[in-house]
Amino acid sequence: MSETRHRTYHLLGSLIKFHAFPEETGGGCGIVEILTAPGAGAPPHKHPGEDENFFVLDGQFEFDLDGQKLDVGTGDFVKIPDGRVHAFKFVGDKPGRLLNVTSPGTMHEVFFTEAGDPVPEGTVEFPAADGPPDLDRIMTIADRIGLTILKPESSAP
Repeated sequence: MSETRHRTYHLLGSLIKFHAFPEETGGGCGIVEILTAPGAGAPPHKHPGEDENFFVLDGQFEFDLDGQKLDVGTGDFVKIPDGRVHAFKFVGDKPGRLLNVTSPGTMHEVFFTEAGDPVPEGTVEFPAADGPPDLDRIMTIADRIGLTILKPESSAP
């Protein structure tokens, strides 16, 4: 490759490191490693046109796939079919790691690189928050690329 691209971003309590951008795989997929802080994760969302696969490298995660709760840990695999509503949260007391493969991956590439904040390559510590995330900006980016972020359902009393 002749062009050097920034590969690591911070977004909503996760460090997202691109191991391969979609164009580096011939447009077949994007591959990222996600380091997630305790209690952090991805809100309920869906993205038509992209399959998503998670392999748990380290830690315990709670996934929600169309309302079905999945408790997964190191070595487990979670397949998110195209367009299905899903979310995840890390439930351990130290950061957890996921390997994430999206196909074709272009929607995720745009979302992570535009909504996330670039951090120095090799970063393994979460940046200090200088206020709440700019949810309006994140939602605007998601809407523009066709990614739908849903409000989490509140639990009934």
